Amino acid sequence: MLDLGRLRALHAVAVHGTVGAAATALGYTPSAVSQQIAKLERETRTTLLERAGRGVRLTDDARQLADTAERLLALVEEAEVRLEERRGLPAGRLRIGCFPSAARGLMPRVLADLARRHPALDARLTEVDPHLSVDLVGRGVLDLAVAHDWDIASLPVPPGVEQEVVGDDPCDILVPREHPLAGRDGVRREELSQERWITQPPGTVCHDWLIRTLRATGYEPLIAHQAEENHTQVALVAAGLGIALVPRLGRGVLPPEVVALRLDPIPMRRLWALWRTGAARRPAITETVRTLQEVWPEIAATG
Repeated sequence: MLDLGRLRALHAVAVHGTVGAAATALGYTPSAVSQQIAKLERETRTTLLERAGRGVRLTDDARQLADTAERLLALVEEAEVRLEERRGLPAGRLRIGCFPSAARGLMPRVLADLARRHPALDARLTEVDPHLSVDLVGRGVLDLAVAHDWDIASLPVPPGVEQEVVGDDPCDILVPREHPLAGRDGVRREELSQERWITQPPGTVCHDWLIRTLRATGYEPLIAHQAEENHTQVALVAAGLGIALVPRLGRGVLPPEVVALRLDPIPMRRLWALWRTGAARRPAITETVRTLQEVWPEIAATG
């Protein structure tokens, strides 16, 4: 008999690409994941992982076994959902993926509320890119994801995944306090054509929104600095190195060297909760989505 835990470890490596990333997703150490796969190799008398530079790659046999594992894990999830539904109470492990600013600004309150009200629920959080998290939900690696999109870039949702709105997160223009615009209440996009911008790297939703939106006003934005973390962008603005468009969620209190201005019209990103259709009846899912929507207005009001 093949051990389900070892199959889960192999499936995680297949999905995430490395033993380390699989360990993070599963909440194990890399050593524990490697041991699970080594035991699975002995059970199956099959080589599953091969060295590839500094990492590993799955053999053809391993990929076939990982595909089978995905189907088995889906069946196990279905059984767990039915049992939890019969009990009517959120319970068991719930794997949540969330983009960084929501993981910082929203999820601590949500997870604390869930832990207080539902001690039988073991909710575990992993930071992950919003578009990657949708795919991970669809493949059964995550049970639920909190992701976001913008008006020009809708979140692609594959078949078998459901979504519900959590709330809308406004974005502000951040400028150094000595900037000529710092005394204004708000600015129009056309007034920013000569500015040096600080933004996230290409390929991220925030970067693509900025480029496409400013090009629509007739000019090519000058990208001076790129930083993934919003806090790094704020620090660069504080140093007088440019301006940035930064969402309010998870931004924290701005330093005295930085002023927030309203951009007209106000850019919004929308937060979504996503889960697999097969798990829609699971109390852990419905209660977590309810808690997200319940907590959001308070978080948004203090953002």
